[in-house]
Amino acid sequence: MEDVMSQLVLLRHGQSAANFANTYTGWTDAPLTAHGVAEAKAAGAALAATGIQFTHVHTSMLSRAIKTAYLVQAAIDQTWLPITKSWRLNERHYGALRGINKDESRAVFGKQQVAQWRRGYRAHPPLLQQPVADRRYAPWPQTIVPRGESLADAEQRLVPYWVDTIAPRLRRGENQLVVAHGSTLRALIKYLEQISDDDIDGVEVANAQPIIYTLNQDLTIADKQVLTPNFPGK
Repeated sequence: MEDVMSQLVLLRHGQSAANFANTYTGWTDAPLTAHGVAEAKAAGAALAATGIQFTHVHTSMLSRAIKTAYLVQAAIDQTWLPITKSWRLNERHYGALRGINKDESRAVFGKQQVAQWRRGYRAHPPLLQQPVADRRYAPWPQTIVPRGESLADAEQRLVPYWVDTIAPRLRRGENQLVVAHGSTLRALIKYLEQISDDDIDGVEVANAQPIIYTLNQDLTIADKQVLTPNFPGK
């Protein structure tokens, strides 16, 4: 029997207001900038040129990823696709760092400590005293809202969504589009590519650059390609 292959596209949202201000965001809702909107459209145009047809779109509960997903769906002429929004795809929660400028955090806490918080696999940022209530998470137990997360924590909450929701579709040969965030996509890439805890430090996921995996039916990677969209101003 011939192996069924599928394609998985991972896409980080376009530039957000927090990206522009160089501040930590995590679960804080930061909108796309005008440049971020243009980046999302360019990413969609690059995907459209590949001709990939999807059966489902997955994104987080945060508007920067949701709007990017909508813009990409429009650009690839697949707005009719079902879309699932899950807190499990939210950005890593940066705890008490959220809203702080990243350069200022290095001045306060030191470059080495900040590098550990941002790039280390198990390092936790300073935690909030209590989780911040948000109506969008009301259908779930309050325990899903963290006070801060390491990348390992983000991977732990992400993997069940992969196993239960994305992977079964891919095994059936259905192409899937995942629009999410830098850290959660790093966590998913770590899981997919079996990258070590130490080596994940060097993995970056750029805004609005589609990563295309071609997968065998057992979800081993047959090919990986990173698209370079024609971004505005370049």
